Amino acid sequence: MRRYSACIEWLFAEEGDSFPDRIRRAHAAGLPAIEFWRWTGKDLDAIEAALKETGLAVSSLVAEPMIALTDAANRQAWLKGLAESVTVAKRLGAPVLIAQAGDDLPGLTREEQRRALTETLRAGADILKGSGVRLGVEPLNIRIDHVGYFLDSTREGLDIVDDVARPEIGIVYDIYHSAVMDERTEEVLNGRLDRIIHVHVADHPGRHEPGSGSIDLAHRLGWIFANGYDGAVGLEYRPTRPGADAAKAAIASLGG
Repeated sequence: MRRYSACIEWLFAEEGDSFPDRIRRAHAAGLPAIEFWRWTGKDLDAIEAALKETGLAVSSLVAEPMIALTDAANRQAWLKGLAESVTVAKRLGAPVLIAQAGDDLPGLTREEQRRALTETLRAGADILKGSGVRLGVEPLNIRIDHVGYFLDSTREGLDIVDDVARPEIGIVYDIYHSAVMDERTEEVLNGRLDRIIHVHVADHPGRHEPGSGSIDLAHRLGWIFANGYDGAVGLEYRPTRPGADAAKAAIASLGG
């Protein structure tokens, strides 16, 4: 059975509310899990209490600090933050931390930046080892949302994961970002689906709810599950309509 996770940075958000309120709304809508981005600046005690109250799981959160892993000078600061992020993930029961590679840096070649990214992820694997938490680096589109980002190719992301060669490290596959970059899911993931540790969905244009745009999300997601993926699917979209019924309609459009 597919497990959908509401990104409560955008979903179930109402003006003046709190993150615990969003967790309760996600639960009322029948979602089994939630996810969010940064954990710093949030009331973790209140979030933990709401999770216990509702029984919802946390599927993922962001590994902080969000600094460029393409710059070797950032390595030690990021590794320190990763250790703190692992502690938070374990506290909340989140099996996945998400990392972004950072921007394509001027003055450094792509080879230098890729080496820095690979070495930093490999060092991060030592921190993750035995924790029960895995890290997914996320390719993003550079055509609309993340102009200047280093890692815009799913294939290159998978190649980097293969270079790191540690089970603690995989990628987050965001169907929206992949489709915006004109990638075909069946082609870029063929034979390497086991490197995917979390999936995100949104439609295009607008990065709105599934069913609102032109991406064949149901087909792509169906292929991913048919070929062995058994992780969570993060509903990471900007809703045009609020409420539980709208979220249920979005899930229904995905085929589950």
